Amino acid sequence: MNTHEARASLGEFQSFNERYYSGEVTDEEWKRWNAERLTTVLRHVTENSPFYGRHLRDIDIERVTPDDMGVLPFTTKADLRRELHDMLSGDMRDALIYYETTGTTGPATPCPRGPKDIACSNIHLEKSLRNLFTHYFGDRKPVIGLMGPSELYSFGDTFGDVVTRIGACHAKIWPESQRVGYRKALELMRDLEIDVIMCSPAACANLAKAAVHNGFDPRKDFNVKLFLVLGEICTPEFSANVQSIWGADALPALYGTQELMVVATGCSRGRMHLSRPNYLAEVVDPDTGESLGQEGTGELVLTMLVDDIKPLVRYRTNDLATIGPNTCGCGLPGPEIQVIGRVPDRIALGEGKFRPAEIEAALLDGVGGCLGYQVVIGKDADGGDEVTVHLEMLEAISGPTEVIAEGMIQRIRERLNVPAKVVVDPDLDPITQTGAYVSWKAARVKDTRVEHDPDVETAQRVARRYVHTS
Repeated sequence: MNTHEARASLGEFQSFNERYYSGEVTDEEWKRWNAERLTTVLRHVTENSPFYGRHLRDIDIERVTPDDMGVLPFTTKADLRRELHDMLSGDMRDALIYYETTGTTGPATPCPRGPKDIACSNIHLEKSLRNLFTHYFGDRKPVIGLMGPSELYSFGDTFGDVVTRIGACHAKIWPESQRVGYRKALELMRDLEIDVIMCSPAACANLAKAAVHNGFDPRKDFNVKLFLVLGEICTPEFSANVQSIWGADALPALYGTQELMVVATGCSRGRMHLSRPNYLAEVVDPDTGESLGQEGTGELVLTMLVDDIKPLVRYRTNDLATIGPNTCGCGLPGPEIQVIGRVPDRIALGEGKFRPAEIEAALLDGVGGCLGYQVVIGKDADGGDEVTVHLEMLEAISGPTEVIAEGMIQRIRERLNVPAKVVVDPDLDPITQTGAYVSWKAARVKDTRVEHDPDVETAQRVARRYVHTS
């Protein structure tokens, strides 16, 4: 694509997005947009990506419509790891910046981004953050602390670019970097009077642990009003627990990946909205791959509609999600999407199979002052499943731990249908701090029924590199 054509196409996206956010796009225009963008992307990838040239060679791409996506084969994470640069639909010299996945659970895969990728993705994050900041701070611009990796990773660049365009001051103070560390991050939070922290859910607890270890009071010594979290599930029960510790709200900032960019963004009501102009979304049965349509609960499958360096077609995200109509009322458009855990993180207990969000809700419902938890699954004397929950608590906030334990045991029995015990542990396994680096399950569940879990082994290696008290 020559420069003039690229600019014209980007301008088309920008114009359409402005009409999207002003609520002017009609149903007929949506049908036309989705159909035209899908055909454009299919042509783009079959002509320019060695992988898709082979993968879709038996498909008449001119006849595929958004209503019959099932004729297209899935793209999987295994494809990305095997094909590497052959997934790309352009020369690396056409990209503006090179990223790659973290490589914690497999080979790192290249994720370069071109100008259209960046512009079309970031506009949705900008609209989201403006919505959130206006709700919490009015006309005042907050001071923001960015806590996430930057080298070869998009977190710092993406959020830094967007908050700069909003006109808000930000500091990149990832506490797990060698340059910063937890104590320095906490001192900067205090001295800069940082209002907003953008981080993983696990970091909310890790920061609180480090604050207590270093003599700070999370509620009294800091100005934080809002945690915007990403990288893991964010249940309402988790958010309420963060509020109890920090006196600050915790809301989902976005859902996305290095490969897919900004898929959905958060709002002031704690919900997330699909970046609809950029994706065709569907849910499929995680076990059979059968399509369940564009709404409902299942494994999220995405087709990217931005024809730049690395669009993916029917990509199985390995994430469980619920997609439904927009009933939010926050002012942002787009279908609502709730991510409820990774497909491999579903856990068989007793006669049921439970998603991460269901397990976390059973543990944390009504609980405050929890600095971390680990669920140990084993067998009782009769050979049935049994759960032992290890908790690290701030008793000044939580109150008597005996009462907390009694309520938790009852909820686990009622909701998960297994017997449970609760142990208050002043020093949890460091693996619980790893959070989004590997997976919710690897960080928070120790399943003694399983002899070998490569994700857990990876999380154990990661845990040795990060100490929250440094």
